[in-house]
Amino acid sequence: MTIAIIGSGNVGGALTKRFWAAGHQIYLGVRNINEFKGSELVALKNVTAQSITEAVQNAEVIVLAAPAQLAAEVAKSLGDVSGKIIIDTMNAVFVKPPGFTNTADAILANCNTTDVVKCFNNTGFENMTNPDYNGTAIDMFMAGDSTKGKAVAKQLALDAGFADCIDFGGNNKFDLIEQFALCWINLAMMQKMGRGIAFKMLKR
Repeated sequence: MTIAIIGSGNVGGALTKRFWAAGHQIYLGVRNINEFKGSELVALKNVTAQSITEAVQNAEVIVLAAPAQLAAEVAKSLGDVSGKIIIDTMNAVFVKPPGFTNTADAILANCNTTDVVKCFNNTGFENMTNPDYNGTAIDMFMAGDSTKGKAVAKQLALDAGFADCIDFGGNNKFDLIEQFALCWINLAMMQKMGRGIAFKMLKR
C-alpha cells in the first residue's frame, strides 16, 4: 500500500518502521521537510518526507498521529481525501479537539471522506514497535462504520505483527475505544505497572 503518515513522533515513527518492514511505501507528511521529528526515518528505503498535501495526494491510506487537540486542524490541512482511507491513532482522553468528544468525529466533520477508522490508539508505541510478548502476539482493536477502512486497518495491524484486530463496532464506539485506551494508560502510568503491558482477547 501507499501510506501517508501525518505525525512522525513516537506513534507515527513506530508505525512507519512496522509498515516499512512489511513492504509498504511510506510518505511522511510534514510541515517542514528540512527539519522534523523522526527525520532519520527517511534513511529507510521507500520512506520519503513530503508536504502534508503532497503525501496525502500520493497515498491510498492516511494515518493521523498528531496531537489530539489538533485533530480538526490537521483534517482540514489534508485537502481532498475523497476515495481515501483515514486511520485515526489519536486519543482525546485528556485534551479534546474543540467541540468534539473524540478525535475521529473531529476528523469526519472536517474532511470529505467517510472512510475513517480509529485504530492503533489503544496501546503504547512500544507495543507497536514490538507486539510480541514471549512468543505471543498481542491484539489490536478498531472502531468505525467504514467496512473498507476496517479491512485496511486490520491488514495493517496484521502486517505490523499483531495477532488480530478486533472490531469494537461503528462510529458510535469512537468514545468507547478511546476510553479503552485510557484503561491502558491508567494501568501503565497511573497505576505504575509500566509501559510493557498489553491486552489480548481470549476465547473459550
